[in-house]
Amino acid sequence: MVPNKVQPFKIAIPQKRIDILQKKLQLATLPEEVSFSDVEKYGASRSDIKRLVEYWKDGFDWRAQEAELNKLPQFTTTVNVDGFGDLEIHFIHQRSGQQDSIPLLFCHGWPGSFLEVSKIMPLLTEPKEGPSFHLVAPSLPNFGFSDKVNRAGFSISQYAEAIHKVMLNLGYTKYATQGGDWGFFITRSVAAQFPEHCLASHVNMQMIQPSATTTGWFGLYKLLGWFTKQESEGLERLGWYLKEGSGYLAEQSTKPLTIGYSLADSPVGLLAWVYEKLQEWTDDYPWTDDEILTWVSIYQFSKAGPAASTQIYYEARHAENADLRKAMGYVPVPLGVSSFPKDISPIPLSFCKALGPVVFQKRHEQGGHFAAYEKPQLLVRDVQDMFGSRGGAYDVAVRLRSKTHV
Repeated sequence: MVPNKVQPFKIAIPQKRIDILQKKLQLATLPEEVSFSDVEKYGASRSDIKRLVEYWKDGFDWRAQEAELNKLPQFTTTVNVDGFGDLEIHFIHQRSGQQDSIPLLFCHGWPGSFLEVSKIMPLLTEPKEGPSFHLVAPSLPNFGFSDKVNRAGFSISQYAEAIHKVMLNLGYTKYATQGGDWGFFITRSVAAQFPEHCLASHVNMQMIQPSATTTGWFGLYKLLGWFTKQESEGLERLGWYLKEGSGYLAEQSTKPLTIGYSLADSPVGLLAWVYEKLQEWTDDYPWTDDEILTWVSIYQFSKAGPAASTQIYYEARHAENADLRKAMGYVPVPLGVSSFPKDISPIPLSFCKALGPVVFQKRHEQGGHFAAYEKPQLLVRDVQDMFGSRGGAYDVAVRLRSKTHV
């Protein structure tokens, strides 16, 4: 592999892998039906999974979806991550027709992928009004069509280094970032590690490092009734997530290999594991079966295999440098925050000042965890407002508009 070299990429899953998937689907065994098989609080609905398995087996056309995905401008490049050697990274790269656009690094999380950027890409790169962007959306290592990391210890700071070096390989020496889920932690790590390059960050998920101070202020706000109805509902949502929706987090951050056997061997297991989150973490988004199965198939056919995507949870939790906690601390880079009610942690925006110098914030009345895919217009408007002529990061936008980028 040659560092810095950028090559065009097209998805071309070998027919053998598709044939194996079909055989496994034909042999699939579902749990026996019981009175609560379709009760959401127990997990993924049996009737939904049965329908999706049958369609995946007999009706879903991966080749058609592959052709649609290949309409996205895809590339690969090799980066060297300190202590881990060379990794080939897959990414989307769409330059705006306006040369002085703002370079923007978009980072997905789990169970997301580069697919999340597909709806916001045309809105950001060729907007009808407002600032425009050159958009880069990597597949994180262990996800999508990027390389697998075969050594232990690859945590948040290493993911940040990898995607930062993708930007450098493209000639973007100064840029802004956008992220949710793991993208929240990773882009904040990018800003912390490379503040001379990452000049501003926008996030659509919020988590802060618990401390005696923040806990005390939370208690005081609640006691005095200072939280708005919307903020109180957000805290209820967070409470639900911690109590009823975070089982996957406990498993993947402690025993990723164990769940990995199921994800690697059983496409039905993978489907149910991901589908549960697509349902619970969105705001009544009208998923089509083709959308769901394309989303899951990117994991099924990923270069590293679907089990590899869970490793980030373990490494982040056990990192010796505590980079997970650091990402939830104060990072002195201009920050924009968008909050959506059905996200997993819509904490009060007033507490986000603990994350950094907040220059933009917006709480929406609709939307969930996968904002770029669920509510692309809302997310794009927020990013544009943040960097627009009246936005808090306009001075950053002026610095980022450069015609020197390749």
